[in-house]
Parts: sequence; structure tokens; C-alpha cells
Amino acid sequence: MPNALPPHAATPSPKPLPGPGLKRRTALAAGVTWVGLGAGGMVPRSAAAATGSAACPALLTHTFERLQDEKPQDLCQYAGQAVLVVNTASYCGFTGQYKGLEALYDRFRPQGLVVLGFPSNDFSQEPGSNQTIAEFCENTFGVRFPMFAKSSVAGARANPLYQQLARITGEAPRWNFHKYLIARDGRTVRSYGSRVAPDQRDFLRDVEQVLAAKG
Repeated sequence: MPNALPPHAATPSPKPLPGPGLKRRTALAAGVTWVGLGAGGMVPRSAAAATGSAACPALLTHTFERLQDEKPQDLCQYAGQAVLVVNTASYCGFTGQYKGLEALYDRFRPQGLVVLGFPSNDFSQEPGSNQTIAEFCENTFGVRFPMFAKSSVAGARANPLYQQLARITGEAPRWNFHKYLIARDGRTVRSYGSRVAPDQRDFLRDVEQVLAAKG
């Protein structure tokens, strides 16, 4: 497990992370919808799309630019799947979790799990361009799970999906590699701190439980 989080002279120290034990919270989405503002990797959605539908839950009615080519990607394509949302960074003590996330994706993808990566420089550890991040992920860890353009994931500037996830669970990311596990129904969300590794036994048990449940 990584040691204490690295200090930053130019930015305030982040709040302490939860203890090493598994920390999670389950909640139901309140049906709140958000509209992207066309910045930070977000693409505006029509009013009709923002209302959600039985086929696409409100939590997934967002469109973000793909990391590799900045082409718009509608998250509704993942409706009915279990979705693991992770904020990532290239220069972090937890960056090695990319390997575990890719292994998780490869293992459970046939059963309906998708991992979505959201690079962010909120904690001053992802300074590069989208192209630089994409090359790093592919060349260093062979990342194949979907990744999106760099955006903010915490605070007032957080992208709409992360604002909604924080509102549902009561927990916003306090460091890189925070994880949100969204059930197939698109309403039930579990939150996990950065220290929870993708191959941690309790976490894997939760993933299996979510995959076994009907949407």
C-alpha cells in the first residue's frame, strides 16, 4: 500500500483519506439531471435527453469527450451495465491501480461491468494534455477501458456526473482513484476511497453482487 500522500508546495494539502479499511455508502439517486456546459470534456445535451428514460437512467444522461480523440460519447450506451467510475492521475502514489482496474475490466466485462476513467488535475497530479494522458495509459498500463477528456471531479467546478455522484453518496473524491460503483439500475451507488484497491477482496465481492443483481 502506498505511503503517505505526497505533499505539494504550490497547493494546499488534501484532506486526510479514510482509513485503510473499506469505506462505502449506498444511496438512491434522487432523479436530479444535469446539463454539460461544453467545457472540461463535457458536451451539451438536448432537453429531451436530459430528462432520462426507462432505458437510460438520469445518472447516465451525460455526454463526455473521449480521451483519445475528443469525440462525444453518450454515457447512455452503458445503461443496464454495472459502471465503475474512477478519477485518475498519472503522477500519483495510486497510479499503479490502473493495472488493477484494467484487470478488473477484463475479468468482469463479459458479465456486464464497464470501468470509466476520468483524468483530473484537481490534486495537481495530472498536468498533461489529453493526448499525453492517453499515450501514458496505453503505453504504461495497456488501458483499454473507456477514458474521457480531463475535467474537474471535485468542488464547484466538478463535471456534472461527479456533482451528481457526490450528491447521491454524500462523498466527493478527496484524492485520485476514488471509486463509485453504479448498479445496473443506474440508481444505487456505492462509494470507495482511494485506498480501496481494485483487487481488494471486499470490493470484488461488491462488484460480483452488483453484477448478479437484475437492473
